[in-house]
Amino acid sequence: VLFVSLDGYDITTTLTSVAATLGNIGPGLGMVGPMGNYSLMSPVTKIILSFSMLIGRLEIYPILLLTVPSFWKKVNI
Repeated sequence: VLFVSLDGYDITTTLTSVAATLGNIGPGLGMVGPMGNYSLMSPVTKIILSFSMLIGRLEIYPILLLTVPSFWKKVNI
């Protein structure tokens, strides 16, 4: 929410865009409401919201698992 709010959008647009991408709750309110879309947001904000979608859909544990080096080591059987 903090990084999206740095772009200067109103609080309704900021909170509901993050909630909509993180929680899959449907359309947001304000600029990203039913009659709007994410095209007016900056590319950096779109990337942040894309990662929010990944974390919301996959949960946090698989994302963290990909960052652990022992996950990528070859196992000798």
